[in-house]
Amino acid sequence: MSLVLSVNHLHKQFRSKSGVVNAVSDVSFDLQSMQTLALVGESGCGKSTIASAIMRLIEIENGEILYEGKDVRAMGSNDLQMFRREVSIVFQNPYSSLDPKMRIKQIVGEPLSACYGIRGPELKKRVIKHLQDVGLGVEHMDRYPHQFSGGQRQRIAIARSLALEPRILILDEPTAALDVSVQAQVLNLLQDLKQRMGLSYLFISHNLATVEYIADYVMVMYLGRIVEQGPVDDIFQKPRHPYTRALLNSVPSIDPGERDQLKVLEGELPDPGNLPAGCAFYSRCGQASQQCTSQKPELEANKSDSAFACHNPVITE
Repeated sequence: MSLVLSVNHLHKQFRSKSGVVNAVSDVSFDLQSMQTLALVGESGCGKSTIASAIMRLIEIENGEILYEGKDVRAMGSNDLQMFRREVSIVFQNPYSSLDPKMRIKQIVGEPLSACYGIRGPELKKRVIKHLQDVGLGVEHMDRYPHQFSGGQRQRIAIARSLALEPRILILDEPTAALDVSVQAQVLNLLQDLKQRMGLSYLFISHNLATVEYIADYVMVMYLGRIVEQGPVDDIFQKPRHPYTRALLNSVPSIDPGERDQLKVLEGELPDPGNLPAGCAFYSRCGQASQQCTSQKPELEANKSDSAFACHNPVITE
């Protein structure tokens, strides 16, 4: 595998009525070719902010974003346009990300006509191909988004993202708005497309069940920071950070014998604009010590190893 995207010490702030909020703090990771890198955590932890920062939909205060060694933050309009042809994003809600006034052939064909000036029969041919790639057909081209199910709309959004034949797809909660059975269909589709087209994925989700199925490497976020990272098997079989363990314990099981073991993560979430001096998870952690109140644990590892930021890690066999 070769390195395609590198994020180093990314930091993003937002201003609110209560002051400055550090939405993302010192986040670093590498994405390899044909790798699925998952970013997981509760809503509001900063996952989507990272996606927007990579695409330069928002600007960051500090950090480095490199695509094939090129500094994305320093790109001019022409280079940025080329970058966005090779790195595409699929948003969470396909109904809001698709123009309700456009037919499907226009939605999927617009990137091709806007970026490459493709028109007429060649455009139609390309649109049909991309629809077929996601399991749709010619009969769907003249319909509008409201005429499709949620799963079909997400397939259309994926087809649009694939129109320019990118190398990387950023998938921001791509199955969150879908029924469980439809989620499985979309995940299988993504796995198939990855192999056929040689794609790399940054997969953003709060759903650990989907992450376990699709990811190669996992990073767990809490209030803007990475608190644990590692290969998917390590994260799910021997989590070290109490927050990771809490997330895993909160996943519902279809096994009747395990349903009563479901644990809800309790405790009060700290104010993001006024985080404690020590560990931000201290107020919700059953293993916290006095050290956790004053000393912030650091994530010490390179970007491909397993690591955790905790003074009192979970003991695993």
